[in-house]
Amino acid sequence: MKKKKVGKKIGIFGGSFDPPHRGHVQIAKLSLKKLNLNRLFWAITKRNPLKKRPLLTLNDRILLSKKLVRKNKRIKIKSFDKYLRTSKTIELLKFIRNKHKNSQIYFIMGSDNIIKLHKWHNWKNFQKYCTIVVFPRRGYLNNMMISKAYSYIKKEKIIFLKSKIVDISSSNIRKNYLL
Repeated sequence: MKKKKVGKKIGIFGGSFDPPHRGHVQIAKLSLKKLNLNRLFWAITKRNPLKKRPLLTLNDRILLSKKLVRKNKRIKIKSFDKYLRTSKTIELLKFIRNKHKNSQIYFIMGSDNIIKLHKWHNWKNFQKYCTIVVFPRRGYLNNMMISKAYSYIKKEKIIFLKSKIVDISSSNIRKNYLL
């Protein structure tokens, strides 16, 4: 009897990363370690439809992200928007699943995003393509536990990773920059 080929473990850490910061790096590194990932795609989207226009250009965000993780060869900084012609996460998940058929796919996000996940295009189908991995963000735990998305996602398709909370956010960096 033939053994089924075991694929790799691939993480997708998606977002606008406007700007990227050490909190993002910590999440990426912890994901590699705790999930035993072979590769992590730091997938930078041109524009998040639920947010205002980015402060930094896509190229600037890609260059800054590459600079932050340049020593880690398992983290690949990439914008998939040009291949997909969309910034919809569901299309990214389908694309990665298609390219890595035998792999386990993990989509990594902060607990603040799971609260808003029900606003994302075709979010109910994410779990067909990946396991959702949630990192803690200060002040979001209670709302996350009662969120529409958390109630809907099958418990075997969601992982909560414990980590020290880094009290830094791109929103606060932009706010302080614009003062």
